[in-house]
Amino acid sequence: MKPLMVLGCTSDAGKSLLATALCRWFVRQGVDVAPFKAQNMSNNARVVAGGEIGVAQWLQAKAARVEPDVRMNPVLLKPEADTHSQVVVRGVVDRELTNMAWTDRHDALWVPMAESFDDLASEHELIVIEGAGSPAEINLRDQVNNRMIDHADASGLLVSDIDRGGSFAHLFGTWSLVPDSTRARLDGFVLNRFRGDSRLLAPGPERLTEMTSMAFAGVLPMLRHDLPDEEGASVSARAPHGSPRVVLPRFPYGSNLDEFQLLGHAADVRWSSDPRRFSGLDPDRDAIILPGSKHVVADLEWMRSRGIDQAILAAARHGVRVIGVCGGAMMLGARIADPDGIEGPAGSVVHGLGLMEHSTVFGSTKRTESVQVEAFGSTYQGYEIRFGELTDDVRFGVDGNVTVTTVHGLFEHPGFIESLLGVRVEPVLEPTLELLADAVEEHLDTTLLRTLVDRRVC
Repeated sequence: MKPLMVLGCTSDAGKSLLATALCRWFVRQGVDVAPFKAQNMSNNARVVAGGEIGVAQWLQAKAARVEPDVRMNPVLLKPEADTHSQVVVRGVVDRELTNMAWTDRHDALWVPMAESFDDLASEHELIVIEGAGSPAEINLRDQVNNRMIDHADASGLLVSDIDRGGSFAHLFGTWSLVPDSTRARLDGFVLNRFRGDSRLLAPGPERLTEMTSMAFAGVLPMLRHDLPDEEGASVSARAPHGSPRVVLPRFPYGSNLDEFQLLGHAADVRWSSDPRRFSGLDPDRDAIILPGSKHVVADLEWMRSRGIDQAILAAARHGVRVIGVCGGAMMLGARIADPDGIEGPAGSVVHGLGLMEHSTVFGSTKRTESVQVEAFGSTYQGYEIRFGELTDDVRFGVDGNVTVTTVHGLFEHPGFIESLLGVRVEPVLEPTLELLADAVEEHLDTTLLRTLVDRRVC
């Protein structure tokens, strides 16, 4: 079968959502499908066979009912500053590429991109490829969209977020600016996040098809779904009125934040940079969570610059539960040492909040592994992604109203949330994947989809 690539007119147009939906829809048609994205940029990552990948491809693998592995996202960029990212290649940090100028990386990164795609394509009937950003960024050397669609000889679906306005201009402008080889493969377009009566769109889609030859693949409505935000600090607000309150600092370099999606069904979850949000919490039912961080020291200093550290300490003294996850657990300890200069000057030492006695030492080797952990009398599956090692080897620890864990993923278990907050919730991932596939069936031209993976529309 011919690969199918989902490209976007802009970032956040809906590429990840549509690719996820297509993976589950094709599986329901009996197709052996796997996801692929040549390069992703996100601090939300998952541990898989071989290392770590962006959470979007992990979710797409779940949708495709295949085991996720590093070939599905061979290059992952994890921002550490406005102009600097850690480079993860085939699941493992590459320090040489991380320190290399961006414009000098292209050739070195293309090899794992192309090889990973070719490996996956040899093992599965269909590869659903997700693009990155826009293929019409004419100031950039684009390997993730234009070079990859050419290498894969994929059919292309171009998606636009119509809720932003200007979709027809976005679609036509993108089609006009991409290289000829990409334009020849843009076989269809999708209007995403539409509110209202889709009949009002006529004759826009028909005119765009006449102007570009791209077939109209359909309109996806604004879906109320439970896929986590791939990038930012947000969760779906699903908890009933009067639920416990949970407040999390909105770290500039927060990581693995997608793991709190289910928590939004149990609690009123608030992300905040205002210290006042961390006061007035009920010790018997509310909680503060310090999430993971890609740059622990920088995020700790960010809290101190805003007085959030003092607000958290005051809340803890009043008995409010404080939970630290991975980087957050490191912040709650006594000190953070960085002898090798992983996050700052070599040999630097920073004081933590001191709510637990452990210290953290950053090492040069990054830990990425799936683990099981005992918590509240039960065993849970999770994963660890970190450089820092806690001196007391704390994987899960409780001291009064303070809890720390180096393990991500615990908040995805209904039993863990119930033990912590006393609220029962149901899993949401599988129902969400089925909802997305239902939306494809109902709102997109499924005959066209089948045609695109058999042969390109002429």
